[in-house]
Amino acid sequence: MALGVDEPASAGSEPERPSVIGGSTRFVPGQSNDRITVVNGKVQLGQRLVDLWRNRDLLLLLTRTELKVKYKESVLGYAWSMLNPALVLGIYYMIFKVISKTPQPHFAIWLFCGLLVWNLFNNSAMGSTTVVVGKAGIIKKVAFPRELLAMSTVGVAVVLFAIQCGVLVIFLAAFQLTPDWGLIWLLPLAFIALLVFTSAVSIFLSAVNVYLRDTQHLTEVALMAWFWLTPIVYPFGLVAPHLARHHLTWLYLSNPIAPIAMTFQRVIYGHTYYIATVAQGNTTHKVSEVLPGYGASWYAMLIGIVFVISVVLFLLSLVVFGRLEGNFAEEL
Repeated sequence: MALGVDEPASAGSEPERPSVIGGSTRFVPGQSNDRITVVNGKVQLGQRLVDLWRNRDLLLLLTRTELKVKYKESVLGYAWSMLNPALVLGIYYMIFKVISKTPQPHFAIWLFCGLLVWNLFNNSAMGSTTVVVGKAGIIKKVAFPRELLAMSTVGVAVVLFAIQCGVLVIFLAAFQLTPDWGLIWLLPLAFIALLVFTSAVSIFLSAVNVYLRDTQHLTEVALMAWFWLTPIVYPFGLVAPHLARHHLTWLYLSNPIAPIAMTFQRVIYGHTYYIATVAQGNTTHKVSEVLPGYGASWYAMLIGIVFVISVVLFLLSLVVFGRLEGNFAEEL
């Protein structure tokens, strides 16, 4: 006699076990040894946001795990997160300040402000391209919001960002510089916009790389070009006249990282111009603009635009991730 759905299984028979991946469960009566995986890639956007919030503790756990793996059996450990940007800072400082002899005062501080922003974005984007592929074993066995894997790379980058901020404080003390305290409120806004935008890019790249493994290498090339399109090693004032001549300033500022980096520079570096002494016949003084001399409202407006765009991109990245994750198990 066949067992009904509500009838107890006969003695000695193995109980039926469900397989749950992606929020869907299916029982197969009489076939307890066979496991059927049902992947639900059509979870509504609102439900995805709720799931991410409910599993925020898991995000912290994944972030801690990534940090432990990153510095496993490392003698210096977290010190590498300070040595690496410090080395990059030293190289650029030698090239632009010592060799090229740029007259901009305290160039190291200027450079570090931009590198802080870029390192967070770059580390997250690069780490996210392989995070889903690297966690294939977990994805095939455990049900959880897979977007958290990509967001854990952002969490790791945030921890490294905090450590590097400590290095920046040391540099500020060494150069006896103080931020523009009247604009300090812009930094949290810029940081939040950076987090949202970085999370959107990371989630998108983590899903696409499952199907197109060249995404990792394409991302490396794209980030290299992106870096030089952002005013980090050169001031915005250097390219602004050329951009304005061709009416391309809006296009340059459409790069979401540019306004964020400029805001960090404006608040921490604290100056929008410097006066250089030029020896041409009679000694003259040249005023060089490094940042737009607009008020706080202009920077806040740019950050607000970046934030709104980033939120839209974040929601779209969740939609794309949801469309693609249905066949993750098969692709991995």
